[in-house]
Formats: sequence, structure tokens, C-alpha cells
Amino acid sequence: MIYGARTSLAVGLFTQFIVIFVGLPIGAFAGFIGGRVDNLLMRFVDVMYAFPDILLIILLSAVMRETDFARFGGGIFVIFLAIGLVNWVGISRLIRGQILSLKQRDFVTAARAMGGGSRYITFRHLLPNALGPIIVAVTFGVPRAIFAEAALSYIGIGIRPPTPSWGAMIRDGFNVMNAYPHLVIIPAIAIAVLMLAFTFLGDGLRDALDPRLRR
Repeated sequence: MIYGARTSLAVGLFTQFIVIFVGLPIGAFAGFIGGRVDNLLMRFVDVMYAFPDILLIILLSAVMRETDFARFGGGIFVIFLAIGLVNWVGISRLIRGQILSLKQRDFVTAARAMGGGSRYITFRHLLPNALGPIIVAVTFGVPRAIFAEAALSYIGIGIRPPTPSWGAMIRDGFNVMNAYPHLVIIPAIAIAVLMLAFTFLGDGLRDALDPRLRR
């Protein structure tokens, strides 16, 4: 169980690094540039949203299982990439909305009037003021990634043995559930508790970082 927890936490955290690495620059670029570039990128995001996340994750996992990534860590890098490359669209849309709102503020107008370039304004004024919602969204993304990994492992296309995984434990225990129900119940409860903990953490961070909720 302890080794399984390490795997689930690694999936939850590392996939969010991929989400930030891909989604944040795309959303910031679309929001700041605007125009046709923004419209093109957001239409691509809309297409991604049209498909269920778990379906895209399964397709990417199946494709990448034939690559060199599948040879390392029992396929854990495949899971990192599959979940991260699907879930970045939410962060990109969030950061785009934040940038569109912030770039109309007076302090951004003043910085532009004083000769500030696009890069300076983005990294000095826009992104720091958009960090609060990003942190909250990433925190909520961790339990979703953990659940996705458990679902993939349960249906047999997730992390492969001997690398432990709570989803794989549930899959293996399901075959002997009548005789040993604890083999399914314990990892299922562990997944639920971990997801609930990160959900509460996200709620707490949202209350702490959103100034409208502190009034």
C-alpha cells in the first residue's frame, strides 16, 4: 500500500507539472496576443473539450505503449504524458481568462505607457497576479489525475507490474473479492481519502487566495 501511494502521488504531481508546462504558456500567449491567434488556439481547446478526458487518455496510453517511454518504470512515464497532455486544456483556458481580465487593468496600462515590453508586462504583472487561480486549479487537478491512473490500471493499460499501483491492486483483488474483499476495499478507500484530501486542500487554497472570498 505504501509503495502504491508513492506511485499515485507521483502521477498526481508530475502530471500537473506537464499541465503547467504546456497549458500555462499557451493560455498566456493566447490571452495576451488575442485576435486570430487566440481564436485559433481556443478552437483547438474546444475540440479537445469535445471528447471525454478518459477516452483521450486511453487512446494516448495505447499509442505510447509502443514507444520507448513504455520501457521505463513499468509504463509510469506513459501515464504522466497521457494524462498531462490531455488535462492541460483546462489550465490554458483559465490562464487565458485571467490574462484577458488583467491586461485591461490600470497598472498594466501604466506599465505599457512607461515603455514596458510584452515580455516584461507578462512576467512582471500578468502572471504573478494570475497565480492564485492557477495554484487552486493544479491542486484540484491532482485527484483527477490519481483517479485517471487508477482507472487505467484497473482496465489493464496503466502502470504494469512490478511497479505497484492502487488501481492495479483493485484490478488484481477483484478476481478474489468474494474470498478476500479487503484486497479491493483498502486500496479503494485509500484512493478516495487521497482524492478527498486534495479536494479539501484546493478548497482551502481557493478561500485563502481569492480576495473576493476574504471579504
